[in-house]
Amino acid sequence: MEGTLDHTMIRVSDLEESLDWYQTHLEYEEKDRYAGDGFTIVYLGPEDMHEDGAMLELTHNEGEEDLEVGDAWGHIAVRVPDGELEERYEQLMDEGVEDYRDPESCDYNYAFVTDPDGHEIEIVKRDVGALWSLDHTMIRVEDADESLGFWTRKFEYDHDGRWEADSFSNYFMKPEGAADEAMTVELTYNYDGRSYDMGDAWGHLCVRVDDLEEDWDQLMTREADDYRDPESNDNMYAFTTDPDGHEIELIERDLEADSLFPF
Repeated sequence: MEGTLDHTMIRVSDLEESLDWYQTHLEYEEKDRYAGDGFTIVYLGPEDMHEDGAMLELTHNEGEEDLEVGDAWGHIAVRVPDGELEERYEQLMDEGVEDYRDPESCDYNYAFVTDPDGHEIEIVKRDVGALWSLDHTMIRVEDADESLGFWTRKFEYDHDGRWEADSFSNYFMKPEGAADEAMTVELTYNYDGRSYDMGDAWGHLCVRVDDLEEDWDQLMTREADDYRDPESNDNMYAFTTDPDGHEIELIERDLEADSLFPF
């Protein structure tokens, strides 16, 4: 199994406000939408998103307007060309986006803003992928060795980079041979032994697989958590969890179909 990361799902309290925010400030377009019984799902991404690029899924559940961000999920990161970090940050400030962590406070290496529900969005310098495309999703883990083993053994992911500091380490993981434009998952391990609160404002990471039943069976052989198997989801998708409880969806995706949803 070497599935590309398909999307990151976040929950939003006001769908129209969030759609306006991402479409205005990150220039995202709506890729697809599904309205179910009491909820709505919308996929977003840049207009010229790479076929192996990841989308952002906004999920709005009716009656859920008070979302807790928690700290088990860190942020999504979006790309701007090298040399344009300050310009793009100032553009967001001029548009009324909250000044959260400006480039100067981050030694001009990156910056952060937040969306209307408080999800943190890092701006990183990358000369690859479409403007504002998803570069990585950061999650916090309590045991680095266990989490690295999970992604390497269960999903056959490799290191795409690492950063080790005095008090924490970051590990970037993606499938071997994945396109440069593909999103990575960033594992952040803090050395102080803290534990984390999952909250409910973040939903899941999603891995795009070739054969849902076959790849699920392989995960079970590798002793992944049997959280929501394909049969319980009408064989349209499935969910496992990592050692810290972050949900990971598996889905087959026909990118040429009229709808991106398998249901």
